[in-house]
Formats: sequence, C-alpha cells, structure tokens
Amino acid sequence: MDVTNFKSVVELLDTFKDEQSCIEHLEWLRWDGNVVSPFDPTSVVYKCKNNRYRCKNTGKYFNVKTNTLFDNTKIPLRKWFVAIYLVTSHKKGISSLQLSRDIDVTQKTAWFMLHRIR
Repeated sequence: MDVTNFKSVVELLDTFKDEQSCIEHLEWLRWDGNVVSPFDPTSVVYKCKNNRYRCKNTGKYFNVKTNTLFDNTKIPLRKWFVAIYLVTSHKKGISSLQLSRDIDVTQKTAWFMLHRIR
C-alpha cells in the first residue's frame, strides 16, 4: 500500500476508514512485521492490549506513535493523514486557518500539526 498514489482526499479516507486501519498501516511502514523497541533495539518485544507493546529489557510500554510526529497527541491518525496529504499536495503550502477548516480542528491545533509535519 503506497500512500503517495492517492488521487484525492476521498480515496485517502476510503482507504483509512478508522483509527485501527491507520495504526496497522503505520506499523507496516515502521516495522514491516518485526516490531522493534524504541528504547532498546536489541530487546524482545511483547504485544499487549490496545495496540501497545512492552520492551522486555526496559519494561517500558510503547506504541507505533512513540518517537514519531504523532507522539503525545490526542489528534486521531485519520486527521493527521489528511493534514499530511493536504500539506504535501498544495504547491504553496497551506495556512493553519485553512487546515483547521479542512480537518475540523482549532487553528491552534492546526498550527501545532503544521509545525510537526514540517
């Protein structure tokens, strides 16, 4: 599944129907079936409930968003994916006001997302 080939936002949203499909895609992109701990790459990793993993050596829990631009945000991945699509498809960029209207978040949230994406 190549995300660079989406022809429209509708096609993007059809592909990523819910949060779980976004998580599965990120896991495939990041780990391709072989989960690696961000805290200790040599450690054994245990799969836990709710899309979480546990690093055996450090005892820390993590998920696919750990140490990425999506880390420590409550913004749904679908909104992140649409924001990334919109930012990369506009030649002259997109303002935080326009992005906030397009994905239905506050302007402050849109500004935060734009800075993470950049």
